[in-house]
Amino acid sequence: MRVLALCKQGHVRIPHYIRRQTGRVVNYCGTYLNPEDLAVGNTGGKAVDLYRVAFAQTALWPDEHHAPQDRLIIEIYDHWLAPIPETPNAP
Repeated sequence: MRVLALCKQGHVRIPHYIRRQTGRVVNYCGTYLNPEDLAVGNTGGKAVDLYRVAFAQTALWPDEHHAPQDRLIIEIYDHWLAPIPETPNAP
């Protein structure tokens, strides 16, 4: 999945360093009210799916030394994620 770079103001749960990055969904966490809505008192919004997404730290911080297996896992709501099309020649 690719993390979108939505231009939202106010309370958002997506750090800037994770936007436009590609990660792998490792867990589905359930459906919850959107915290971006809750932060401004909107308790009537629709529930949104929440996922745990893993990112290689070497991809996030290429100028720092990280072991190849080191991962950052962050919870991301569905509206911040976009699928990545599969390539036909992928193994």
